[in-house]
Amino acid sequence: MDRHPVILSIAGSDCSGGAGIQADIKTISALGGYAASAITALTIQNTLGVRAVQSIAPDIVYGQIEAVMDDLQPVAIKIGMIHDIQIVRIIVDCLQKYTPEYVVYDPVMVSTSGQKLMTDETIEEIKKELLPLATLITPNINEATVLTGKNIHNIQEMQAAAKMLTDDYHTSVLLKGGHLEGDKMCDVLHTPESIYHIYEEKKIESRNLHGTGCTLSSAIATCLAKGYPIQESIQYAKTYITQAIIAGKDLNIGHGNGPLWHFPDSIAQMCTFCAVIS
Repeated sequence: MDRHPVILSIAGSDCSGGAGIQADIKTISALGGYAASAITALTIQNTLGVRAVQSIAPDIVYGQIEAVMDDLQPVAIKIGMIHDIQIVRIIVDCLQKYTPEYVVYDPVMVSTSGQKLMTDETIEEIKKELLPLATLITPNINEATVLTGKNIHNIQEMQAAAKMLTDDYHTSVLLKGGHLEGDKMCDVLHTPESIYHIYEEKKIESRNLHGTGCTLSSAIATCLAKGYPIQESIQYAKTYITQAIIAGKDLNIGHGNGPLWHFPDSIAQMCTFCAVIS
């Protein structure tokens, strides 16, 4: 088992450092992987919100992926923000050409306020071409609603939606329930092999949650690249993100929804976790 596998993040850049490529690089590095990147879009954003988005030219995105795949040969790819249909097609072409062992896709489709971040045409292209190539997709409830057309209000509806996505696209699904009411976090895993699992834990109150979706998906990709089964990879990734939320909940970085802290000061805490996944 390679202790320092290469993981490629294909995602947008967050100039404030809390989400996107920047969060992915921090996460992969903290977990002992080697992080490479292909930037799909530049964003003007901070902890208060997104001001503008500029897509990168498709040939430049393709060139970044090709350069990394030809030389570094990543074990896993994490895919984040892709809101341009041409970029979707470029990524699909690359996945078909290079056939990486693991592909984790965090389908960033809906804003926190519930607004769609991509056109219906792009969503349909993702459903038709990209989702069947993924090892795991990690939608939240709003994104799963977009993908299934079904409203989701409780764990039973989460289970049904996760199974529907697995059946439709033959990929594993981790449906994140952070938007459900109550004091518990509940995520649902469903796989083509009929593995079914609920991950439940107490919610952590924090104003600093910017980049949690990026962090979770890149942590899972790193654990998969290290050779752990999908159910364990998700549990290890959730342990890591819990520590990152706890370590960051009292930070004063920015004036809005602040970032997680990927490198906790507690050496004992990190050593215990690293011993688990080494």
